[in-house]
Amino acid sequence: MIIRELTTDLSVADQLTLDDLDAVKEAGFKAVICNRPDEEGEPHAEADAMAQKANALGLEFRYLPVNGANITDSDVEQHAALLSEVPAPVLTYCRSGARCAKLWALSEAGKQDVNTLVETVDNAGLSIVDIAHRLS
Repeated sequence: MIIRELTTDLSVADQLTLDDLDAVKEAGFKAVICNRPDEEGEPHAEADAMAQKANALGLEFRYLPVNGANITDSDVEQHAALLSEVPAPVLTYCRSGARCAKLWALSEAGKQDVNTLVETVDNAGLSIVDIAHRLS
């Protein structure tokens, strides 16, 4: 698990396991959002199992499966709504963390400068240059 901070209230991570949730709780996160569809790629912990463990630990958990190759405006709106309803700090995760970073950046489009968004994600070790045209 690699946690990358985008803001003081939001970080992104690569695929979490059930065991990672203990460390997520210990790190001070209050909520977890999964953006990786259960059926995507190699076997990984499914959202229902993650939700059960997260809730047992006192973490809020939300599941918003998003196709990383085709992030829609609806995906972005739903992601922004989830971020506004769960307690911070929030950890979002997918296969690598990039999809979560893109969802965040797209939800910040028009609120923050394009270069600031790209730089913030770059500083976290990810890249969103492929969607920069959607950020202005």
